[in-house]
Amino acid sequence: MGFSRHTVAEVVRALRSSQRVIHVVVGPRQVGKTTAADEVATLLGWPTRFAAADDALPPGPAWIETHWRAARDLPGRRVLLVLDEIQKVAGWSGVVKRLWDEEVRRGGKVRLLLLGSSAMLVQKGLAESLAGRFFLHRCMHWTWTECREAFGWSLPKWIFYGGYPGAAPWIRRESEWRRYVADSLVETAISRDVLQLQTVTKPALLRQLFGLSAAFPAQILSYNKMLGQLHDAGNTTTLAGYLQLLGTAFLVSGLELYSAGQSRKRGSSPKFVHWNNALVSALARRPFREAREDPLWWGRLVENALGGWLLNGLSPTDWDVSYWRKGDAEVDYVISRGRDVIAIEVKSGRPGRSSGLDAFKRAYPRARALLVGGGGLDLEEVFSSQPERWLEDA
Repeated sequence: MGFSRHTVAEVVRALRSSQRVIHVVVGPRQVGKTTAADEVATLLGWPTRFAAADDALPPGPAWIETHWRAARDLPGRRVLLVLDEIQKVAGWSGVVKRLWDEEVRRGGKVRLLLLGSSAMLVQKGLAESLAGRFFLHRCMHWTWTECREAFGWSLPKWIFYGGYPGAAPWIRRESEWRRYVADSLVETAISRDVLQLQTVTKPALLRQLFGLSAAFPAQILSYNKMLGQLHDAGNTTTLAGYLQLLGTAFLVSGLELYSAGQSRKRGSSPKFVHWNNALVSALARRPFREAREDPLWWGRLVENALGGWLLNGLSPTDWDVSYWRKGDAEVDYVISRGRDVIAIEVKSGRPGRSSGLDAFKRAYPRARALLVGGGGLDLEEVFSSQPERWLEDA
């Protein structure tokens, strides 16, 4: 389609630089990481060895060494080795460290690009063995500006259909689009990026929890209420752990309550925010037209879209995303970085809402307050921006 994501130019520039480090691209499934790696190889013009560890039976550490040595045998002054779904390989970080250090010592020609779709497992491996040796790139869910450029989508289309590029051709047949998202995207991510790689004692409960979250997008739900709606739910600790696992696969996160002196209050009732609105719309089974005509539901989709936009666009090493509530006063999102605190309220025509911004400002006078939609900042202008730049300029 003649469209290239910004990650491609970023990685090409980094690999061409004199700084010799391992480059790691992490992000959700089916957002174009592998396609981006192919584009990187084409633009570099180097001989390339590409291998993916996404088989049903994950390979062992020898798999990495086999492909590394094959890359060394390629002709050329520099060669590119791309290892996809690296988190699937047991003990991958230790093997990569040994081979990388050996490559650097001998002045070898292999340049390494690793791809991964489980944030926790990739970053755990990097922290365990590869400190000081890597640079992390985030290739996240597609923004509205990308879907507008690639597919010609309006903002309402992106808010409803999310932005999985592989699902775009299906939107004219909504029932098939829902089946594609649920079976090919959601179930694959849960099976391969969560259940296959983590110790999950109740897989059915984890799937139930995800289904429950899709029924309550951008809503706060206490763990006790979840226990009452889920079969064989166990305890709140189990649910909190499963929700964290779903977040590491870029599916749904449970935002925590903002409180003074710390960015998040541990153990608070979570606010469900899905990283891609397709995950909500596909499971809700409401047609696009029906969703647009329901102010309450559409307001939830708009609010979740903004939350997902923030999670996808802000680096978790720099920013915290949470919510705030005290009594009847509620703020949809609280963004914090050091002493910089920004309260965001989303107005999208949803009835029965009262602003919590004034109450938040009374509690935190130094915080900035932003109103999005409903006479505040224009939704199209907001979603046309990069979150970090928007927060700094607003």
